[in-house]
Amino acid sequence: MAFKEVILVDELDNEIGVMEKQEAHLSPNLHRAFSIFIFNSKGEMLLQQRADEKYHSSGLWTNTCCSHPAPGEDIVESAKKRLNEEMGFTTNISEVFSFIYQAGLDNGLTEYEYDHVFIGEYDSVVNPDAAEVKAYSYKSLDEIEQEITQKPDLYTEWFKIAFPKLREIINR
Repeated sequence: MAFKEVILVDELDNEIGVMEKQEAHLSPNLHRAFSIFIFNSKGEMLLQQRADEKYHSSGLWTNTCCSHPAPGEDIVESAKKRLNEEMGFTTNISEVFSFIYQAGLDNGLTEYEYDHVFIGEYDSVVNPDAAEVKAYSYKSLDEIEQEITQKPDLYTEWFKIAFPKLREIINR
């Protein structure tokens, strides 16, 4: 596995250094991340099920795409690039909010992220990378909320934190 660096930030999202991604998740150190939520024209959210080979949260359902911008990389361009790499399409996205969260994961890892949340709309072909994505599905927000309540173990920790925040903003 190639080493990838993440951008360490303070609680105001000011860059304070870089660290190898795995090390940042073991320490944990606050670092910059992004989460993308794509909707179709019916208002359904595109979810992905993480591939079984992922180093954490494998096989769990989550938002359309998420990752970390590389040092020196524009976060919007990084997010668009990663969306295409993981899900096989591009679309316009816009940032709707950001927040800090910390959540324990499997394999002794912890997410401690300053997460920039983007939304977009897409109604065409989805062609996910099988090394990243096991399956995908469009679901209504009500259906997702019900599943998170009834079967929380099916979803990633960060999704269970971000989804209600996003839903609150969408419902305003």
